[in-house]
Amino acid sequence: MSLTNATPLDIAQSAREGSRTLAVLKTKERNAALIAIHEALADGKEEVLAANAKDLEAANKAAAGGTLSASLVKRLDLGKPGKYEDMLQGILDVVALEDPINKTTAKTLLDDNLTLSRITCPIGVLLIIFEARPEVIANISALAIKSGNAAILKGGRESSNSFAAIASIISKALSSTAVPSSCLQLVQTHDVIADLLKLDTYIDLCIPRGGNKLVRYVKDSTAIPVLGHADGICSIYLTNDYPAEKAVKIIIDAKCSYPAGCNATEQLIVEESALSTTLPVVADALLKKGVSLRCDSTSLTTLQSKLDSHSSTLLQTAGPEDFDTEFLDYIIAIKTVPSVAEAISHINAHGSHHTDAILTNDEFTARSFLAAVDSSSVYWNTSTRMADGQRYGFGTEVGISTNKIHSRGPVGLEGLCIYKWVIVGDAQVSADYGASGKQWKHQKLAVGDEESVAQNEEEREVLRKFRASKGQ
Repeated sequence: MSLTNATPLDIAQSAREGSRTLAVLKTKERNAALIAIHEALADGKEEVLAANAKDLEAANKAAAGGTLSASLVKRLDLGKPGKYEDMLQGILDVVALEDPINKTTAKTLLDDNLTLSRITCPIGVLLIIFEARPEVIANISALAIKSGNAAILKGGRESSNSFAAIASIISKALSSTAVPSSCLQLVQTHDVIADLLKLDTYIDLCIPRGGNKLVRYVKDSTAIPVLGHADGICSIYLTNDYPAEKAVKIIIDAKCSYPAGCNATEQLIVEESALSTTLPVVADALLKKGVSLRCDSTSLTTLQSKLDSHSSTLLQTAGPEDFDTEFLDYIIAIKTVPSVAEAISHINAHGSHHTDAILTNDEFTARSFLAAVDSSSVYWNTSTRMADGQRYGFGTEVGISTNKIHSRGPVGLEGLCIYKWVIVGDAQVSADYGASGKQWKHQKLAVGDEESVAQNEEEREVLRKFRASKGQ
């Protein structure tokens, strides 16, 4: 990784050249680079947290002055218990994953000695534009290197000290590996995003990580394909047959474990028949956590009659805008519906196609919901906070996509790969085939897994040796 103040064109050209070197490195060379990064960041923890503390101090002042959102400040803090360790573990998790490139995923015999194969390959050059979240540098670096992609990273000013410290450590770590420094570049120059977004000749995919304003700006300003989501308006539909104690456990996690997360639940949709049974129990648990309930008229009337007066101070009437809002705070909107069909209709109309869940014991109802809700992740009897690359087993993620092409949901290694078609022949040409010539065989062939088995064992051995050296 290099900290650069070069022109956008020079940055993009350099990344393109670096991507072509990285794409042909062996698995063990890319894994060795990741282990070097892990060790360097582990050793440099105090340095990074000191830099992060400076950013937090400035961010808290900005939040107090109303120029920075509280949710963004929460995302900035690397000193939260376990957060730095999770960042480091994410790198090792990526090392342990199967190499996603150079895999044959389909093979067809077109004719004797003429074989067509579909082989995975890197996308090329990624442009990552992000706000806060300094751990993004480590996440992106690990995924980019493992998947053979170069990455240009442009962070927000609110976390510039953290970014510089992490980038400097990664840059030193990579200097002793086979990965060229141009493959990872942290752009320090201000006001370059507009120019970078014009370089679709060199940049293959843009991934914005931030709020709605940033994502909308990126999508409206570039011809480069954009992977990401603008909002995280996630919903849970609570049915009457689901046990209250289980519902409380799930909904408290979905709303309160990290309200600033894009996978936190923002809307609770309640079946009418659950209004006087399950909802009061759930609402009481939310109120005790300090969650403000913005209720439609039906649910508000019920809860006002069921809950003690000391809890009702957080009960509020919902406005139409509350069902189209990503609160990122201890606030949840409550909507009453008569059926699963109405719940599905509401989610598809007002949600952001991120993550939605149903709580029910009825399989038919659940399957209808899972099939009809048009979101990148849809769950049955679990929390929307499960939407995460690490929890999905991806090691880490570059973000969550609500796109309907290429990659959807938490995006890990596979989402950073594409494929190419490869034909191996023996002097055959297109003119040999046709009505009066030879006929195509188009015979599907089995894809052998001997190479991938050997490759996986090589990856596991690298990780075993590293852990043994650390006494793990």
